Amino acid sequence: MPKRLRLTRRPNLAMSEDGYRKLRALAGEAGLDEGEFLSFLFENWRSVVDEDSFTHRIRLFNSELEARKR
Repeated sequence: MPKRLRLTRRPNLAMSEDGYRKLRALAGEAGLDEGEFLSFLFENWRSVVDEDSFTHRIRLFNSELEARKR
């Protein structure tokens, strides 16, 4: 029997407009709402994300972060 999906955590988070649009689009393509999609993504992180590419992209994001805040 599959494990029941209970969305028990409601974190307060902030994200960019571009990030939120992408989240909504990806969730819509998957037939999920945003919370369900984020749960799927984090529960399956290792099989969904290429670790090498992720490390590179997060370094780029961090290096540009201060400029993006202005």
